[in-house]
Amino acid sequence: MKKSRTALTHVDTFTAYLKERLPHHRTDRLRCVAEVILGILQAESTLHRKIALHIDRRATTDSITRMVARVFHDAGLSQQDVQDILLPLLPPGKLTLVMDRTNWKLGQRSCNLLVLGVLIGNVVLPLAWTELGHSGNSHTYARMMLVGKLLKRLPAKRWAVLIADREFIGQEWFAFLKWKGIRRCIRIREDTAVDDDEYVRDCFTSLQPGQVQTLFERAWVYGSWMHVVATLSPQGERIIVASDLSVWDTLATYRRRWGIEMTFSAMKTRGLNLEQTHMTAPERVGKLFGLLCIALAWMMRIGEEVETEQPTRLKKHGRPVGSRTRRGYEVLSRAVRWASDSFQTLLELMKTPFSALGADKTQPVRY
Repeated sequence: MKKSRTALTHVDTFTAYLKERLPHHRTDRLRCVAEVILGILQAESTLHRKIALHIDRRATTDSITRMVARVFHDAGLSQQDVQDILLPLLPPGKLTLVMDRTNWKLGQRSCNLLVLGVLIGNVVLPLAWTELGHSGNSHTYARMMLVGKLLKRLPAKRWAVLIADREFIGQEWFAFLKWKGIRRCIRIREDTAVDDDEYVRDCFTSLQPGQVQTLFERAWVYGSWMHVVATLSPQGERIIVASDLSVWDTLATYRRRWGIEMTFSAMKTRGLNLEQTHMTAPERVGKLFGLLCIALAWMMRIGEEVETEQPTRLKKHGRPVGSRTRRGYEVLSRAVRWASDSFQTLLELMKTPFSALGADKTQPVRY
């Protein structure tokens, strides 16, 4: 069967882009990486054989499947390589960081990723991650190591704030962030002691739906003086946030944590299907996640451009028909699948940073 010249050109073009960003890598290895990323985008799957079916090579499916496996074993990109591609895409100025954890199961084995990324619009672009090797919550030292690794590439002066959910609490953790000069906006549990003498839930017993309350002065929370702000979510759940920000900015900032849920959605069941993978070895899962981060950044960058040219239509209740990231994916997938001439233009977007605009006002914001 004759190969598609245009399809080969797309692989060549993408390989050249990767070589430009990662000149220390061998071109033949980067070509394999390019083929796998483009295969994932077409297959919407992380299963090796499904990816292989979208790679145009003069080889059997079994042979291509083995090549895909090698990319995740010893021929793929390191986390530092992925950062070399993603960091130049960040907008200028201060950045909002978000930390969270995502997990899934394959049989009895739990895959549990701790992720740290930058909020761009209403979606978080992961920049650092680690496979925890156990189920359940992350340990303080794992969080500290992850933040420390990213600080080597993205200094604290670029961090506007770190947002995290109530899993990410503790005196040692709070002290570490303060020591590194990172402002915190973290939800705390209702049984958290404030000023060492009462539970924080007892400070907000009169809270009504839609109401926002704060303690009169900064409170002593996990060894730090912080503002404590509370509200009731639309579901009636009490949300209590400890922050170094002003009282007025605390809840507005914390609401943007939802961006990382949008990220996990785009990478998992509503997008690239990360949890379909049969790999469980931490290093291989990490390499797969890195390639998905590159694909996600590309989708986000295209989505931003498409939104500028053609704003998303809103439904009657005011929410958009679809997300920017999904729109970006659809445009990119069509360009790859149908060998479109627009591929080169879409790839050029990966050479220019995201705009410095804030959150997309049309996107829903949740707690």
